[in-house]
Amino acid sequence: MTLPDDLMARAHSLAEERFVAGSGPGGQNANKVATEVQLRVNAYKLRLSPFAFRRLQEVAGSRLTDSGDILIVAREYRTQEANRAEAREKLEALLREAHRRPKPRAKTRLNRVGKTQRLKQKKARGAIKAKRGKPDRQDW
Repeated sequence: MTLPDDLMARAHSLAEERFVAGSGPGGQNANKVATEVQLRVNAYKLRLSPFAFRRLQEVAGSRLTDSGDILIVAREYRTQEANRAEAREKLEALLREAHRRPKPRAKTRLNRVGKTQRLKQKKARGAIKAKRGKPDRQDW
């Protein structure tokens, strides 16, 4: 599926950026400077096709909130500008992936040798597990 021409421009115009002080170690720069970028875009306002929206739900995973917002966090770099650029790149990559059709899964089958090996392993494993129980009275 092809990307609509204005999708990226629409996504960037709808994006809300928040800058947060980064967490974890990093000395004075991390403690004082708000370099982490949280980019939030409402997926419903992007006017995606039904196919692309379903794919976005699959691809985005936990980055898609219950309210339909895509939340992207970038904190790798020391500067706000670099993290902002990275967050925008992540958003674009996510939207491109949502418009790409997944490859159909090729079914694979076991050959006869593989099947017999698997059954032999299952029998051996079952025998090990059968020995775990309490012994019967007649085994004393």
